[in-house]
Amino acid sequence: MLALRLARGAHPLVQLRRLLVAAASAGTGFLLLCTLAYAMEHPGGGAVLRLAWCVAPIAATVYFAVAVARTDPATRPRPGLSAVGLGPGRLMVLAAISTAVACTLGSLLALLFFLHLRGDLSGLPFDGAEAELLAADRPLPLAAALTLLALVPIIASVASAVVLRPRPAKASGAESGAAPAGEPDAPAPPPSGLPWGVALLAAGLAVETYASGSGGGTRGGFPMPGGADGSPAGVLAGWALTALGLVLAGPGLTYLCGRILQAVRPGALRLLAGRVLQEEARRIGRPLGVLCAVASGAFASVVLYAGPRPDVGPLTTLGALLVAGCAVLTLATASVEARQSRAHTTAALLRLGAPATMLRGSAALRTGALAAVFGPLTWIVAQLAALPLGR
Repeated sequence: MLALRLARGAHPLVQLRRLLVAAASAGTGFLLLCTLAYAMEHPGGGAVLRLAWCVAPIAATVYFAVAVARTDPATRPRPGLSAVGLGPGRLMVLAAISTAVACTLGSLLALLFFLHLRGDLSGLPFDGAEAELLAADRPLPLAAALTLLALVPIIASVASAVVLRPRPAKASGAESGAAPAGEPDAPAPPPSGLPWGVALLAAGLAVETYASGSGGGTRGGFPMPGGADGSPAGVLAGWALTALGLVLAGPGLTYLCGRILQAVRPGALRLLAGRVLQEEARRIGRPLGVLCAVASGAFASVVLYAGPRPDVGPLTTLGALLVAGCAVLTLATASVEARQSRAHTTAALLRLGAPATMLRGSAALRTGALAAVFGPLTWIVAQLAALPLGR
């Protein structure tokens, strides 16, 4: 009940983010139910392959739900809450419950919409419009449907609890590596995932090139939901490795952008922008890597299914929109979290007399530096990933 009261009294923008999580969960749940309907009509291996295609929307939805849970002000530790029984552990539970409620709402909406299109619910427009596609002539296995719909709420709530679990406080002074009093604060240490990300990126491109060259064509063996012919499993494995490499390399590249901004006698503006990027490298670097992976994969898919009449069905389009939309919304949510984390620093700078134009200029400089690095990187990876597919 406490989680429901906190959710009801939240800011409208917070409520909007929760509704977006519910919408993403509804779309993913509908894809899973359509996969179940296909399995009812075609009992064989094709249903398992279609279920494998739902992994990407599930992962994108869970990632977005966790990002929203991290920025939820109702679950942020504040002084005095432990005295009323709302310590870090209790706030973690509340975050998990709020995430589960939003995702469950979306899953229920997906079930209602699915039953409506099947014709099981009457009295609304488009009643039974997709009865043939959704196996309306067969009884719906309710246990299987509820199991599939429970995947996103369970995974998202568990992931939120793991990410927001209480951690031991860092030691202070010399034990924590902080600079002694009177000396300037040291920049954040660089993330360690850049070499691994580059290695996985190269491995993914190599696997994709090999698979597309030896697979006997670019369209065979792995049907996509919604009517597309599909791609070899090796090519998909290469895409997965490439995406993972971009995600791991994202924080390191963001940190590198901060280093570049501070190179060669930086002024106050470049120094501020560079230090902020270094501090936020881990927070916004991974969502940037995810967005780059999604953009490069979208470009490769356009090349793969190019033609006057590309054979891409509505479910494939829905899955692509879910992944792309969750990637963009996750990056926006991470940006909001980063702004919240440096609110005290911004207020201190304003009290010291820093002009607001300098803060806006620092934000614009950070955005430009990230675009200058991640934009060309995304285009190069997309070109390399699409090159073997266009043969």
